[in-house]
Amino acid sequence: MLQSLDLPNEMRASDSMLSAGQPDGMQFRRAAEAGVQHVINLRPLQEQGEDESTLVEELGMRYHHLPIAGPQDLNPDTVRMLDGLLAEIGEAPTLFHCASGNRVGAMLALRAAWHQGMESEAALAYGRQTGLTKMEPMVREILDRTPPAA
Repeated sequence: MLQSLDLPNEMRASDSMLSAGQPDGMQFRRAAEAGVQHVINLRPLQEQGEDESTLVEELGMRYHHLPIAGPQDLNPDTVRMLDGLLAEIGEAPTLFHCASGNRVGAMLALRAAWHQGMESEAALAYGRQTGLTKMEPMVREILDRTPPAA
């Protein structure tokens, strides 16, 4: 099981995945030392300061970027991309982040409903357990109007 890394708004998404807000350079180093193999960043380029991809790769982790700027990006296509990425990663230790963890929880809730067969309320509860906060009303609305993926 991936150990806690004491990251901003850190939550456990699974035994092998932590969700969090934006880590700093030292926290990425601790993640690499703890055995994290993958970093998934949901922050769009305009939100980023330092070159996170270079730092993550230099530390020996694999970097993945799936930019989610806001509710318009919470759609079946981006969730399908996330589902494929998580299927590829499997159980490898992973750090999944955005600025606060809210978008991580939103995407994981939608994936749980559309690709893992969870009922909407259970998917929302999982989203809250993985960082979903102020985007919950938007995620609820999306789940109410969009059928599960085929």
